[in-house]
Amino acid sequence: MNLLHKYLNRTDFKDYRDFADNVKLNHVDQFNFGYDVVDEYARIAPEKRALVWCDKHGEERIFTFADISKESNKIANMLRAKGLKKGDFVMTMLNRRYEYYLVCVACCKLGLTLIPATYLLTEKDIEYRCNNAEVKALFCINEDEVIEYVNRATPYCTTLLYRFTVGTRDGFLDLHAEYEGCSDVLDLPLSERPALGDTMLVYFTSGTTGYPKMVAHDFKYPLGHIMTAYFWQAVVDDGLHFTSAESGWAKFSWGKIYGQWLSGSAVFCYDYYGRFTPTDLLPLIGKYGITSFCAPPTIYRFLIREDLSKYDFSSLVSCTTAGEPLNAEVSRQFYKATGLTIREGFGQTESAVILATFRYCKAVPGSTGLPCPIYDLVLLDDNDEVVTGTDSVGEICIRLSNDQFGLLHGYHKDPERTQNALGTGYYHTGDLATKDSEGYFWFVGRKDDIIKSSGYRIGPFEVESALQEHPAVLECAITGVPDPLRGQIVKATIILNKGYEPSDELVKELQNHVKHATAPYKYPRVIEFVKELPKTISGKIKRTDIRKQDKKA
Repeated sequence: MNLLHKYLNRTDFKDYRDFADNVKLNHVDQFNFGYDVVDEYARIAPEKRALVWCDKHGEERIFTFADISKESNKIANMLRAKGLKKGDFVMTMLNRRYEYYLVCVACCKLGLTLIPATYLLTEKDIEYRCNNAEVKALFCINEDEVIEYVNRATPYCTTLLYRFTVGTRDGFLDLHAEYEGCSDVLDLPLSERPALGDTMLVYFTSGTTGYPKMVAHDFKYPLGHIMTAYFWQAVVDDGLHFTSAESGWAKFSWGKIYGQWLSGSAVFCYDYYGRFTPTDLLPLIGKYGITSFCAPPTIYRFLIREDLSKYDFSSLVSCTTAGEPLNAEVSRQFYKATGLTIREGFGQTESAVILATFRYCKAVPGSTGLPCPIYDLVLLDDNDEVVTGTDSVGEICIRLSNDQFGLLHGYHKDPERTQNALGTGYYHTGDLATKDSEGYFWFVGRKDDIIKSSGYRIGPFEVESALQEHPAVLECAITGVPDPLRGQIVKATIILNKGYEPSDELVKELQNHVKHATAPYKYPRVIEFVKELPKTISGKIKRTDIRKQDKKA
């Protein structure tokens, strides 16, 4: 059983056209994920499974919705007793600990604005976030490095009152000890509960340039992820969905709580700290009977290097990917090994899924998919005019409506940026794409990353995709470098696979490979071999840093 009937006009469609034309999220005047989803399941199906958590040490916990409801109420009562109230900001650095779910739901019920942050933040990152959002309480995992960074930052965090961790640490409150004796019934007057338009979540975007932005979502945000979970990830009612993200990233909201629980699926959380090992993940799919799986292309690239015939994929009915464009060769190799099609999705920290190969769509390798019906999607040129004609490049934009689900309601404490993003009648994603004759979108690249060479506009993804089909290439980044004749020329910065060494012969081989895989004018005239690529803490390649370094050279 699930709650979709409350928020959707229909749950079954014969094909994408029927889905796109007829699906509708019902208007709501009030909605709170803590009360209307978690507590509602606890009332009507208390033993319904919500969360299956395990860690690399063999510890395991299974939570029902009744468990989540009661434990979150205890935490809410504890925070309330400490004086935290609606509108206060709370930050978490809890990685994949199950406590994140409890704190998240507690904050939702109280109307505390939650800032999910990665455990990878350093001293300056923590200070910046705490002060810009006026954070009152911080929850973090009990790892030496994380604790050290929090300790270093704390003297400079002017509004921080409480520091919690999971376990015992000097100077920190033990989360479990603090809430254990609290009541599991939350008696909060309606006047103290948050309104639909209040700020529920703020994500600091990692960005590839400048300081992080504060993306603010209201309490209607979880409903947009019905599209993400039910229609794209194809989660199963009473099934078990596994998204690999940790709690500090928006992909956690996409894949590990909101849409999945609304759709009736439990979520699986594998907790590890430090280095990711693909062979740790693979046995869990068969062991726990995972029914749907979502991971970024990077993880799929790791997985296809393993002998997948050793593992049990029989429970899986759906595999999806997002975070960056998926190389078609990775998709082909995964299908060959498992018989499972990887269906791509696209969106941002600011949104729910925007484009995807939904459950009613045929998968077209290399394509980002078709528009999510809750968004009125258009491709715009630099003058905000709609791009016409197939294969013409335009910026992916959303024409705004009065009843928008899953889209940011502003940038916190930044009215100018909010006006620029939402004040023109469109939300601009900053990402470029083309659309083919069947309506499928094809990702080109970030608007700032487009290379203009001899009158051609070249998107980095197509060239990167071509290069990654060559066995010598582990990772690569395509950028433009200044050229007096052509304006810019294409440069490839490449990390080689084991067994390959840089050479003039390999440069020629890679250039010829690209010439045969895509239009010849797109081939990289400059190739640099490196040991690592500059990346944000979320793992996105910082092409800006490569361009800056090239200017200095």
